[in-house]
Amino acid sequence: MIKVKHLKQRNLFGEIESTTITIEESANRLGVSTATIRNWVKTKYLEQVGKGRVTLESIEQFQSKVSGKEKLTLRANKSLKDSHDHDKTVAIFLKKITSSISSSDKIGIEYEASLSDSYRNKEGIYYTPGQVVSDLLAVTKDDAQDASFCDPCCGSGNFVVRAIELGFKPENIYGYDIDPVAVEITKARIYNITGYKSENIKVTGFLDITANPTSPKFDYIYTNPPWGKKIAKTTRERIALRLGAGSSIDTCSLFFFACLKCLKDGGDLGLLLPESFFNIAIFEDARIKALQLSIERLIDYGKVFKGLVTKAQAIVIRNKVPDYSAGISCTVMDTSYRRSFDSFSCNPKSILNLYCDDEDAFALQHLMSIPYITLEKQASWGLGIVTGNNTKFIKNRPESGYIPVYKGADILRDKLKDPGSFIPSDLNLYQQVAPRQIYEAKEKLIYKFISSRLCFFYDDKQRYVINSANILIPDKAFPVLTKVLGELLSSDFMNWVFSSIFNTHKILRGDLESLPVHSQFLQDVSSFDEARYIEQLNMEKKSNGAYRIKI
Repeated sequence: MIKVKHLKQRNLFGEIESTTITIEESANRLGVSTATIRNWVKTKYLEQVGKGRVTLESIEQFQSKVSGKEKLTLRANKSLKDSHDHDKTVAIFLKKITSSISSSDKIGIEYEASLSDSYRNKEGIYYTPGQVVSDLLAVTKDDAQDASFCDPCCGSGNFVVRAIELGFKPENIYGYDIDPVAVEITKARIYNITGYKSENIKVTGFLDITANPTSPKFDYIYTNPPWGKKIAKTTRERIALRLGAGSSIDTCSLFFFACLKCLKDGGDLGLLLPESFFNIAIFEDARIKALQLSIERLIDYGKVFKGLVTKAQAIVIRNKVPDYSAGISCTVMDTSYRRSFDSFSCNPKSILNLYCDDEDAFALQHLMSIPYITLEKQASWGLGIVTGNNTKFIKNRPESGYIPVYKGADILRDKLKDPGSFIPSDLNLYQQVAPRQIYEAKEKLIYKFISSRLCFFYDDKQRYVINSANILIPDKAFPVLTKVLGELLSSDFMNWVFSSIFNTHKILRGDLESLPVHSQFLQDVSSFDEARYIEQLNMEKKSNGAYRIKI
């Protein structure tokens, strides 16, 4: 419920103040992020009054006159247009389950299909495909017979049904979900298979359960937690503090720590997670915790969710001290291999790069053992201009008062394409702009932001870029020439290092700041020579494009 602060009273100057609501409440009302609200404030779509508040009148005008009529951002439009009446949907499906309990599987499929994309995004709901459930939850019947099983986010019961198939007794199976329809579907499926009317499947938030000092303990916990569920940051921070999650406050991390709290000693935890959990900085504290336990399996299932770009990956952990000699089973699609536990130890940010085989991991360990520097705290960074409305501002030919801007697609490894975009030179028009001195630096590197490969261009012409490109300016004291650094970062070798560790499709500042720069081999050189560089590192290129320690 939106809490409106009533300020319809005269201030010290005799003026009538407006009714306001907080930025967070505005985001909830419009179904977007707080960052989007702040951007709309900056672009004058919404009126800010005081710190962290906007006028209710501007929100209402936005809803009636702007929302859906201007292409603000794809995410915002989707959130505002794509919705359903969830209370009504719940009532309809609860009635269906009551009248036809034997058709629970069919009703479950129908219910999942009824959920709008915006609701799924808000709640982080992505129901787990059957083939993934069967592969991830692999327990022998002997182990399952007298053990307890829990799915903390049971949805319509795919993991629960799999647990029954494996031999877990229905009375030993527990499940929690905040969706009453999903809970009733799960209970109906248990009854249809076993004839057991379970009271252990409950409409309850699992994170709330773990607030209890006597929270339950289970032998096996397998689940697909809500990915990026929209929970207020202050709430997530409070939960993270209680669970000891550190700075990992994404909902996936919170469920990871909550599950560990409810896992018996020696118990197994299996989680299906977005690939970002394994390689993005915000999950570092969660990965550090995982590496303190026995990681049994790491699996990359690829893009299994329709309409979702990110890959689904899984981790299986046994709640005990790791056996460092046992190794970790890694599976990427149809390829499986074992990695030594130590092969993950050299990775920056405790990244779990499961797609990197043991030979590559050994080469990375060797690389990281040689003294190196990084760009962390040794460079300035700038974002490309975010106009807020490309259709309105960008022209495809020069006009009076316009300046050329370069996109990520214009940046090639050894050259820059001629500009094909032009914007008004008044930087105050735009939603997000770096300080002008960043664009007009005497020397800088511009690079693609959305890319699976590092691609940098040395710029000494004070060019401007828009948001598919970003800017890097090494400090004056950095011991490698800016041009040489750009050549190193764009090289095949550094691309192999980057993909072996991070394997992302966005070139993030934090990742670039972690890359090893062996400056002792680059001082007093005016151009980068990859063959000489890897020779000095005692490495060589393999026929498949990877690198290894020189034989």
